[in-house]
Formats: sequence, C-alpha cells, structure tokens
Amino acid sequence: MDLNKTHSLVTLIEKDIKNSFSIDQWDNFIVEDPKTFRLTYNRIFLIESGHGTLFIDDMSYSISGNEMFLIGKGQVFSFAPYSLLNGYELCFGDCFWEKAPASANNCKAVLYNNISSNQHLPIRYDHFHEFSSIFQVLFLEYSGAEYSNKIDALAAYLKIIMIKTGNLNASLTKAFNNHEHQLYGRFVELVNQQYQQTHEVSDFAEQLNISPRKLAEVCKLHSDKSPKEIINAQIITEAKRALQFSSKPVKEIAFGLNFATPEQFSHFFKRHTHISPQFYRSGFVKIGM
Repeated sequence: MDLNKTHSLVTLIEKDIKNSFSIDQWDNFIVEDPKTFRLTYNRIFLIESGHGTLFIDDMSYSISGNEMFLIGKGQVFSFAPYSLLNGYELCFGDCFWEKAPASANNCKAVLYNNISSNQHLPIRYDHFHEFSSIFQVLFLEYSGAEYSNKIDALAAYLKIIMIKTGNLNASLTKAFNNHEHQLYGRFVELVNQQYQQTHEVSDFAEQLNISPRKLAEVCKLHSDKSPKEIINAQIITEAKRALQFSSKPVKEIAFGLNFATPEQFSHFFKRHTHISPQFYRSGFVKIGM
C-alpha cells in the first residue's frame, strides 16, 4: 500500500477566517514546515511558477506553474517539504459566497460540486496573465483600507474569478445553460447531500423526475461514469476521511454511511480499494475530531 507520507503528520482543522474570506500572495515561498489541513473553507491556488508536490486527499499533483488547483471544504491538503510556490492562495466560505451575485452561483456549483473533475486546471500561457492580473487586483483590494461595502467588492471579484475559471473548460462553459448538464450538477449535489441516507440510483432519479436510464445517459455524457460509480466514489471518499481523521470504530463508520452491517461495508471498501478498512486506517495517525 502506497499511502502519502504527508498524511502521517497530524491533521489540523484550519482556524476561522475573518469574514470567511482571505487571499495571500506567494513570492518564492518555500514550504519548510509542511502541515496537513482539513478544510472548512474552499480554496483556489493560482500557481504561476514553482516546483514540488501538492497532496489532496489521497491524490498527489506535481507543481509546474501556469495552473490552478480547486480544493473544496472537507478535503485534506498539504505540500511536500521544500515545495516552492509563486502565486496566490484564495480562501472563501460558502457563507461568503452567498454575497456574490446570483448569476455566478452556477459557475461555483459546477466547479465545486464535481470537485474531483476540476481539482487541477492547467492554464494556457497566453491566458495566465489575465488570471494573474485579476488575483493581483483582488489581493490589493483585500489588503487595502477598510470601507463599508468592501466585502461586496471582494465578492464581485470572486464572481469574475469563478466565471473565468469555468471558461477554462469549454465543456463546462457550453453546459452552464444546458438542461442535461443542470440535471447532472443537481445529481452530484444530491449525492453529496444524501450519501448517508441512500445509495440507490433509483432514489436519485426519482428526485430528479427522470428515469434511471436517463440519469445513466446524462452521467455518461458529462463524466463518462455511471450514476452508481459516482455514488460509490462519494462513499469511498467519505469512508477514507472517516478512517483517517476520526477515531470512530469501523462499525460506527459503516452505519453512518448507511451500510446494514460492518461486514457489508468492509466488503464494499475492499472491493473498491483492494484493502480492508482496518489496514487502510493503520497507515495513518488517528486523531480525535
């Protein structure tokens, strides 16, 4: 089993951020003392240049520059020691996002509801300057003097960033007003909300007022996965987080994920990861929630 070594470190829950919004600039920043964080806020990393490795959950990404990383609340991230970073780190909570104009909600929902498909977004060299300029202006606005409606201005910049980020993926942009894509986005959202209550494709199809066959067609078109694969991926992700970052017994985790028995959960987990829940947990430091 090849587990990320950074996850053997103690995982921290990030501290509250004033107004649920912050942006920092990295100028030849070297990660000398890496820490692993479980996020309560969404993240955008805009990396102009650098090197090293970024770990998100149980995936690793090489840092090369001219790229963006999206990390959603609840995910875990860390950098490898001595990673070098030039760019920006933008943090925002959902409560702050509600201040952004409603027309941008679809962009944020499409990008973050299907976060695994948008975790790493390369940016063409001739387009990167446009992003860098927006982030720079936002950083200067954030760092400047306080005034009565400053939060509204920051939210407006966030709206622009979300729309521009959506445009990185032509298929996302074309699909924003597409009914089938909206169905797909709503399905992913329902799975995120209800994976603890149901694992059945038919339950989600019923809520969307479509047939399971139609839902399968929509998912295949937009993700090349079946609805069941999407549901199972969500369950496995949440199971891994619970095994890594809580001291709950496997039995409690199984029931919390809507499995009838611990044995059923263990069989499911091993079928999808090729290791048992107990063995997976043994590779990590167990900490209290």
